[in-house]
Amino acid sequence: MGDALSAKGLDRVRAVIGERVERGTLPGAVYALARRGEQHVEALGSQAADPGAGPMRNDTIFRISSITKPIVAVAAMILVEEGRLRLDDPVDGLLPELADRRVLTSLDASLDDTVPAGRPITVRDLLTFCMGFGIVLEAPGTYPIQQAMEDLRLAQGMPRPQVPPAPDEWMRNFGSLPLMRQPGEVFLYSTGADVLGVLIARVSGQDLDRFLQERIFDPLGMVDTGFSVPTEKLARFATSYLPDAATGALDVYDPPDGQWSRPPAFPSGAGGLASTIGDVLAFAQMMLNLGRFDGERILSSTTVQTMTTNQLTPEQRDDPHNPILDGRGWGLGMSVIIIPDTIDGSVGAYGWDGGMGTSWRNDPAEDLVGILLSQLAWSTPDAIRLPRDFWTSVYAALDD
Repeated sequence: MGDALSAKGLDRVRAVIGERVERGTLPGAVYALARRGEQHVEALGSQAADPGAGPMRNDTIFRISSITKPIVAVAAMILVEEGRLRLDDPVDGLLPELADRRVLTSLDASLDDTVPAGRPITVRDLLTFCMGFGIVLEAPGTYPIQQAMEDLRLAQGMPRPQVPPAPDEWMRNFGSLPLMRQPGEVFLYSTGADVLGVLIARVSGQDLDRFLQERIFDPLGMVDTGFSVPTEKLARFATSYLPDAATGALDVYDPPDGQWSRPPAFPSGAGGLASTIGDVLAFAQMMLNLGRFDGERILSSTTVQTMTTNQLTPEQRDDPHNPILDGRGWGLGMSVIIIPDTIDGSVGAYGWDGGMGTSWRNDPAEDLVGILLSQLAWSTPDAIRLPRDFWTSVYAALDD
């Protein structure tokens, strides 16, 4: 072991995962740490909770859910660098469904109780999730707008790749709804990434999956990343679990031959990708290297620095209906630590978590990449403690 990560610290990281596997609360996980040229990847447990399930492997495929968002943000910034998009231009010309927006007078208002939008939605609004629309973190049906989203099959909550309609229909449906808040007013999570995926496809003239393949996955050698898992790879695809909050039982959310086993009509930029630890590590290392990986230049260093710098004002971050940032800021497509009040991340560390059991963080100050991929959704207090304990143990393992 070198001077980047201590052997004792790595043992503790392994114990954070291994103890849960032994208790039966976590079927398995794969994690990766990279620092100062030193790399540590380990797979623990099984790909499923069933007796006799195959062991977790370094090439096991996971549903990375919201780690999709930073990847799609990089795709958008490729188009910005090429001059095919501009951050502060309105999106109306490419997404006419979003022209002449109306805005609810309050979140609990009826859908026809609206006022005109003060300005158009911009590309930056989509990347910062300040477009005026997002997931409402309340019980389903609490507000009329939530029921309308469900009725129109607009992706909300846990990813369901076989539910949303094709992109043009999805945009028509979305365009029929008012916004929740004025464009630019507050951070509202997630929906902007799905709209961004449609925008990328229209600007590039390619389906989102094809653009990602040609411009990001192929150059980075991300051979197992996509919006579906082909039949010949299903043996490496982990079963996804949604733990029961009352009993702790591991309920199957999606089996290997489930919703990701065939291409979706709507490739979700908010949470649709499946991937492996090696593929996510390549993407993360490219970001830490300020846009370059293995001789390939994906983005300029200036662009990466902009993406990984907080873009939100205190007022934009402070919305009681969307507390998902938990004290963090947001750059372009990913969170950024902005307050030095934690032992599990430096100011300037960035990345994001996937609600189906994944977490990624880069910490430039520590020259650190960390990734945790599991198949256990962060849906109970015990499950949520796993990534927190993982990151605490990772930072305790830094050996300077």
